[in-house]
Amino acid sequence: MTDVDTALWRSDLELIADAARQAGRVALGYFNQSPEVWWKNEGRSPVSAADFAANQKLESLLRAARPDYGWLSEETDDDAERLSRETLFIIDPIDGTRAFLAGLDLWCVSVAVVRHGRPVAGVLYAPALDELYEAVAGGVALKNGRPITVSTASVDTPGRFAIAEDVLATFPERHKHRIERVKYVPSLAYRIAMVADGRIEGTFIKHNSHDWDLAAADLILERAGGQLVDLHGGAPLYNRARVSHDELCAAAAPRLADLLNGIGERRGS
Repeated sequence: MTDVDTALWRSDLELIADAARQAGRVALGYFNQSPEVWWKNEGRSPVSAADFAANQKLESLLRAARPDYGWLSEETDDDAERLSRETLFIIDPIDGTRAFLAGLDLWCVSVAVVRHGRPVAGVLYAPALDELYEAVAGGVALKNGRPITVSTASVDTPGRFAIAEDVLATFPERHKHRIERVKYVPSLAYRIAMVADGRIEGTFIKHNSHDWDLAAADLILERAGGQLVDLHGGAPLYNRARVSHDELCAAAAPRLADLLNGIGERRGS
């Protein structure tokens, strides 16, 4: 990565942080106001007027500022043209729509700049909590302007994990006693941010997460000293024809190895 690249990504980070804040303010105007709701994915997933309004704000700001970048958003019809772009924005205007509609604070605007399949700038903004997470390739992860790092708790002590009860039930007993389940966190991106700032030691992510859930949080976690990987230890790639992912784990390195071992043993591998 050259100095020119670093300067560009920092400029992009400033751009997306400002855009995320503006979109967050738009979404906050609908919060606890019973916005109109529709259902997608064969009735499995809600989408609200707030999602569309925040998406529109992001699209108007970002595409005007970087017309040569591609675009992938949960709330914009996908266009395969993005696959020809080296650099693109990956957007979730509201990650945690169910929480948003339920009046819970744990939802966020997720914005990433991805180049050649990996994030180089990422922002998560949680408007109801007034929390801004940000990171740029080669830099440090920040929360409201202050550096954050993953937990350094010993792997020999019980760790706090966001993991589904049915998944934990399949783990070998010697792994279960080192895992303390935390209360369900409805926003996947925010859950990964909680790993990045050390509030929890890790999380297990079931299959069918999407690029827009992960890309910004992935970089923030990486720059905070953690990793988001598949069950073979590989980092996810973004801006592929298939935008969904198989099972993933996020944690600091020693915890990640232990979590992957437990998953491997439950699978009999």
